[in-house]
Amino acid sequence: MTTKTNRQWRLAARPVGLIKDSDFTWTEESVPELGEGQILVQNKYISLDPTNRVWVTDVPSYLPPVGIGEVMRGGAIGEVIESRNAAFAVGDHVQGLLGWQDYYVGTGQGLQTLPKMAGVPLTAFMGLFSHIGLTAYFGLLDITKPKAGETLVVSAAAGAVGSLVGQIGKIKGMHVVGIAGSDEKCKWIVDDLGFDAAINYKTENVRESLKKHCPNGIDVDFENVGGQILDDVLSLMNLHGRISLCGAISGYNATEPVPGPYNFFSIISKRLRVEGFIVMDYYDRAQEAMNDLGQWLMQGKIKYKIDEADGLDKAPQALNKLFKGENVGKLVVKV
Repeated sequence: MTTKTNRQWRLAARPVGLIKDSDFTWTEESVPELGEGQILVQNKYISLDPTNRVWVTDVPSYLPPVGIGEVMRGGAIGEVIESRNAAFAVGDHVQGLLGWQDYYVGTGQGLQTLPKMAGVPLTAFMGLFSHIGLTAYFGLLDITKPKAGETLVVSAAAGAVGSLVGQIGKIKGMHVVGIAGSDEKCKWIVDDLGFDAAINYKTENVRESLKKHCPNGIDVDFENVGGQILDDVLSLMNLHGRISLCGAISGYNATEPVPGPYNFFSIISKRLRVEGFIVMDYYDRAQEAMNDLGQWLMQGKIKYKIDEADGLDKAPQALNKLFKGENVGKLVVKV
């Protein structure tokens, strides 16, 4: 049998600012023979997410930091090509923390076997039927409990999560305003996804544009960015408004402490409910979301977009697209 070579990205240093090539080491090693109870998975797609940047800092979050010298942690979809584990068959597609590498060898603990759905590409399990879809679904519906006729603002609205949140808001009868970083993105979320309005934060005064597009104030904010964007939204929140804190991507590459919201007092005066969440909290309810997301997809009520980088070697620099605002939809690496 020909020995397989596993190409891997390993963490070499704690990044400061944007990711640099020197923060990772490219290694190649032979794939070991399987032990009893193990499987061999060949990675097909690797998910690039803002949380990748969190994982390489030396600060514990909901998962421990990636250790120096360890294979970079990352969600991925792969195909089982060898199995000594009765729970997995050759040909199964699985999803989980398979890492930034060509092959995964292990027991399969924590991996999910993907259902075979005719006409549904593997990338759908990254862009919609995945942690992305669950984040959008529960982060909006469970955290903020939106009502028809309310106004929803979504930051990073052309990203993987934000683009779904806005569409779910429209399905629920909300007035939806998205904030994005280019005229192209703003046009996409309005013309293709059905947002009522979009604001280009790079060329517009966000607060003044929010006043224009949210004449009745803001009832719900789905926050992916933080920083100045969050401050502008806080100034226009309605009494008893709700804020779902999904991310704060504006500060993930900061080299100095990031100040908190200057309009923090609005939380008190407007009696706002502000709640952060991690998608892992909802894994036991995943089927609930998948049923609705699948139905909406079949009905043409929801769309997703894949932004694909070609080649494992592109992973570190492709990750920076998230922080430069260069991605549209779900960013993945095709291994």
